Amino acid sequence: MSDVLASCRGVRVLHGRGDAAVTALDGVDLELEPHGSVALLGHSGSGKTTLLHVLGGLVRPTSGTVDVRTERIGYVFQGANLLPHFSAFENVAFAARVAANGEADPALAPEPLLTLVGLERKLDHLPAELSGGEAQRVAIARALAQAPELLLCDEPTGHLDSDTGERVLELIEALHRELRFTLVLATHDPDVAARLDRSVELEDGRVAATEVAA
Repeated sequence: MSDVLASCRGVRVLHGRGDAAVTALDGVDLELEPHGSVALLGHSGSGKTTLLHVLGGLVRPTSGTVDVRTERIGYVFQGANLLPHFSAFENVAFAARVAANGEADPALAPEPLLTLVGLERKLDHLPAELSGGEAQRVAIARALAQAPELLLCDEPTGHLDSDTGERVLELIEALHRELRFTLVLATHDPDVAARLDRSVELEDGRVAATEVAA
C-alpha cells in the first residue's frame, strides 16, 4: 500500500433516511497512485461529486473505508466560487494563510501562484472584473495555495465555453506535469477523460468500467 496515496474500499454513501434514502455511492473501490491522474467519468447524478467529496473529507461514507494519506488537498469546483469583495491576490492569499495556519509561507505566496496560471497582470482585479476563464484560473491558484499532494477538480470547465474550457484543461494538465500532484478530475466528457492516465466510469453510484490510457 506504500505506493497508494488514497484508497476507497466498499464505500457507500446514503443521503436521507428510511424509505426516502438515496444511494449516492454503492460499494465503490478506488486506488489513487502518487503523481497519477484519474478521470471520474459519468452523467449527472452518477456519483462523481460525492466521490470527490469523500476523497476530500467533505462527506463521510455511510459504510466502507477511506484512507487518504495526505492532508494537503486542493479543490477546484465547477464554478470559481471566489470571495466577491476580494481581489485575485486576496483570494489566493486568504487560502495560503489558511493552509499555513495563519502564518505567511513564502512557498505559497499569491503573486508567484497567480503568475503560474498567467494572471500576473490581474492581481488587483475583483472577480466581477475577470472573465470566466480568468476566474477559474484564480480558483486553480487558490487550490495550489494548499500546496496539494492531491488536487480534486469537479468539472472545472463545466461553466465555460469550449475554447476557454480547453485552455483551463491545458493549464491543469501542465501544472500536473510540473508540480506532480495526484489529480482526480470529474467530467461527463469521454474526450476529457481520455486525456488522463486512467478513467473510472461511474453509473448509479457504482464503478461501471475502468480504462487505462493507451
